[in-house]
Amino acid sequence: MTGKNMRLMIVGINYAPEIIATGVYTTGLAEFMAQEGVETDVVTAHPYYPAWRTFEGWRRPWWTRRQENDVNIVHCPIYVPANPTGLRRILHYISFAATSLPILLWKALVRRPDIVVVIAPSIMIAPGALAATRLSGASAWLHVQDYEVEAAFATGLLKEDSRIGRAAKAFEAWVLRRFDRASSISAPMLRKLREKGVEEARIMELRNWANIKKVKPLTGPSPLKAELGIETEHVALYSGNLANKQGLEVLPEMARQLAHRKDLTIAICGDGPMRETLQELAADVPMIRFFPLQPIDRLSDLLGMADVHLLPQIAGAEELVLPSKLTNMLASGRPVLATTSPETALGQEVEGAGVLVPAGDASAMAAALDGLLSAPEKRAELGRVARERALKRWDMTAILSRLKKQFELEIASSTLGARNVDTK
Repeated sequence: MTGKNMRLMIVGINYAPEIIATGVYTTGLAEFMAQEGVETDVVTAHPYYPAWRTFEGWRRPWWTRRQENDVNIVHCPIYVPANPTGLRRILHYISFAATSLPILLWKALVRRPDIVVVIAPSIMIAPGALAATRLSGASAWLHVQDYEVEAAFATGLLKEDSRIGRAAKAFEAWVLRRFDRASSISAPMLRKLREKGVEEARIMELRNWANIKKVKPLTGPSPLKAELGIETEHVALYSGNLANKQGLEVLPEMARQLAHRKDLTIAICGDGPMRETLQELAADVPMIRFFPLQPIDRLSDLLGMADVHLLPQIAGAEELVLPSKLTNMLASGRPVLATTSPETALGQEVEGAGVLVPAGDASAMAAALDGLLSAPEKRAELGRVARERALKRWDMTAILSRLKKQFELEIASSTLGARNVDTK
């Protein structure tokens, strides 16, 4: 681009100060672009994830404007259900679509963005974002972190043959046809875009990234282990959102089959709607201990505490998401034990850097973990491959620099197209 800085508006329900999942990547995208001289605006919600409770200090029925790291941010008030069932989750997304709409239209007229990027979930905000692109003449870009409609079917939040289910599928199809560009985070998820009718020329891979600078392999014991009062030799760690699509129910049953391992603590570090249920399922399993999410500046210590990372998924959802937590697991230089098949996006990334077992198979998971804990040389080799893979495939600067170039090409193409129309 010449003559002026690129202007970017990002619309997504999750953003800092949330410290896990999609919000981390939306924040990283916005801050990287701002540091590169892009005039960057973000329209997001008041923070609530993963506990599904609005953060303390943010419980207000009005909009909040702030600037952080050269990004102009507006947080919108939303409905946050304590128990996000199918209908309540839809209402949650609709509330963000409603409260973000006036901000989107105002920014379209005042800021005149060149590109509007919508982060899915949730596609509910797409109509408002598309209206903003029409007002400003911006290109419309959809980035899919999660196929929320199919994930809702797979996890039982919605029934595919219900009236709401059919409406959700029709709405998704309508949305996908109306964006100039669409991106997602893995090859299988890009294949889903093609299957849903998005033309190849409009598709781009935009991976999530590992925070290589913040997450580094530890050469000795993590200081966090002692701080949390973990005294066993080994730690198997799950850190992240505690929700339905994680398939976390397998962990207590796996732990029961490892009762002979007095040298093992299974640490579950996170929050979410399934936390209480999971605690009840694990009430008779002293090996499992629950901890809160740790501050982002302790991420390396947290991940380095693990001998093995646990990454369960439910059967049927593996093709619909690529867990965002995987990138930093790999960067920590520790092997990953994942419940998925080799053909999935998750399986392709973990193969050679960890061990794969079938989803929901507690016995296979227990046997795999037992074997890894008894084989330090194998753990070290898998961890070495994991770190190398993170460096090669998941470097933040390389990934987002490529994206910025694509933004520039999209704007140039859009401008040229507009000029051609004007001269006809």
